[in-house]
Amino acid sequence: MENIRYTPKRFAEVLGITQKALFEAVGRSDAYSPDDLAAARALLHRAPPKQPVRHQLFLNFKGGTGKTSLSTSYAFRLAERGHRVLVIDLDSQGHATKCLGKEGGSFQHTLYDVLVRKTPLSQVTVATGMPNLSLVPSNLKMSTIDLALMPMAGREYRLRKALEEAASQYDYVVMDAPPSFGLLNLNAIMAATDLVIPVLADFLSYDGLRLLFETLQDLETDLSHQLESISIVVNAYNQTFKIAREALSALKEHYPEYLLGSVIRQCTKFAQASSEGCPIFGYDPDSKGAADIEAMLDEVLRKIGNTGAQAGAAGA
Repeated sequence: MENIRYTPKRFAEVLGITQKALFEAVGRSDAYSPDDLAAARALLHRAPPKQPVRHQLFLNFKGGTGKTSLSTSYAFRLAERGHRVLVIDLDSQGHATKCLGKEGGSFQHTLYDVLVRKTPLSQVTVATGMPNLSLVPSNLKMSTIDLALMPMAGREYRLRKALEEAASQYDYVVMDAPPSFGLLNLNAIMAATDLVIPVLADFLSYDGLRLLFETLQDLETDLSHQLESISIVVNAYNQTFKIAREALSALKEHYPEYLLGSVIRQCTKFAQASSEGCPIFGYDPDSKGAADIEAMLDEVLRKIGNTGAQAGAAGA
């Protein structure tokens, strides 16, 4: 992500100002870096207002729904808008870590150290190439965390407690979870205020959704934990497929209170961006994938009432 560069036009759009106003403020018309973005926001007083931290979990018990591409691009765009964002990679495969341009195997410490050894969250957090976007990386060390948590007291609340340290440091904590249910994902659900569920427009997705909602209902009953917001977003949608249109209609019928109106259309740029270790907004901000995530992001923020999150991004 260190190679991301903005044209003056795009840079002005991200800041929500005209190119003329940009030139008058900074006096240059060449390419800009993410560091320039942070400096320009400070100069122009375009930072969004501070707000209570939201813990947002991207989860589906069914694999292959593209949640990592969505969660990392979502988090990147929040940071690009000027918010302080922490991404927590919960998956031992480290895909979110890779999508943010980092190699999981190069890190000695992960969330394992935080939850099992009580290492402060700040000591395992690393910077990315985008100011205001930090990362708790993951690697294969995370694969044994459920076994390590099993005998511990208060095991389902350890992530929630660890995040208390970060309450004043971030506006959003975005968690990317593996497609399974165990103690780690239980921790993530118990720590979350908002849940985002990426699904594919096929009928196999119903199995994952059914199991997930049954689990949430059990947690509400047994542990008295209720999420403030649940959003289902259809990913990799291709309206030319009859089965996709039928599946979307069924989702609208069965989950009308949770299904977002925005859909993420099928877009090859997601795979290309991931291979480059870059979220789609850094790889191709003009792609339909970037436009769809932008719409999804705005809808989620409206749903949770954080309309101030769009301050300074009116032209983006």
